[in-house]
Amino acid sequence: MNIPSAKKRFTSCFFFFFLLFLSSFVHGQLDYRFYDNSCPNLTRIVRYVVWSAISNDTRMAASLLRLHFHDCFVDGCEGSVLLDDTSTMTGEKTAFPNKNSVRGFEVIDAIKANVEKYCPGTVSCTDILALAAREAVYMVGGPYWPVYLGRRDGLTAKQNSANTQLPSPFEPLQNITAKFTSKGLDVKDVVVLSGGHTIGFAQCFTFKPRLFNFDGAGNPDPTLDATFLTNLRTLCPNQDGSDTKLAPLDANSINRFDNFYYKNLVNNTGLLMSDQALMGDDTTASMVYYYSKQPYLFYKDFSASMVKMGNIGVLTGNDGEIRKNCRVRNSYNY
Repeated sequence: MNIPSAKKRFTSCFFFFFLLFLSSFVHGQLDYRFYDNSCPNLTRIVRYVVWSAISNDTRMAASLLRLHFHDCFVDGCEGSVLLDDTSTMTGEKTAFPNKNSVRGFEVIDAIKANVEKYCPGTVSCTDILALAAREAVYMVGGPYWPVYLGRRDGLTAKQNSANTQLPSPFEPLQNITAKFTSKGLDVKDVVVLSGGHTIGFAQCFTFKPRLFNFDGAGNPDPTLDATFLTNLRTLCPNQDGSDTKLAPLDANSINRFDNFYYKNLVNNTGLLMSDQALMGDDTTASMVYYYSKQPYLFYKDFSASMVKMGNIGVLTGNDGEIRKNCRVRNSYNY
């Protein structure tokens, strides 16, 4: 696992305090110091468990980031993605975008168990997930942003909400942008948060249509670089059994958070159709070019977008609850 350079750490700290200053005006419901007295070692506990998880499985950094994204985009950041199905509730884990895809639940469980030892009944699973995503990104070379805390856990989860609200790699850019704006985000957030695909993997079925039948007549996506197309066809042949194989979203720096994602799009080597589509729109393409040349500005803007995303639909005060077990409500009466 790579350790950020001194320059990177200085820059990250600068961005951290810059965001802390700006965000203090817009995050009145949440507080960066929310657990300073009630659970002062919270960040240290989260950091250690995340570090252990990534040391054992480098894919986990991307998985924790994605888990946070999938939580916040479905009815807000309230931990609904963590709930298991019950006899009376079909939750988000079995929704099409999540089934056999979303990972990291055991890591959140481990963090929660450790937190409960030191601060029982104090820290929400939703806050743990937000912190884990930040720590995961930072540990693989990404930026460090202020995570505002005080979220409470939701009381239910809905499979259909995940099916309809989560952006899909098969959707056109217009649809994806509409889903972002419905959450209070904007086009810039679409481009910036898509940059999270600089780490992680995608299953072959999410991009195979681009390789073999993009136009319905057996032809590949004409925007794909020829060499990249050949390599992907070798990895994901057009036959049964290859759909669940994994391909890196950014083959240039698989386990490193950087701006190569944008360089890939400029070179027509974006893996997902929804990613490469950013080059088909003048507004988003200009941002892609910008971030492909300005890595530290990408880190700054990614941090700001993560802060915005982490404030979507939060529950605070007396709403929701603080789950003892992230997989189930404190009461089983659904």
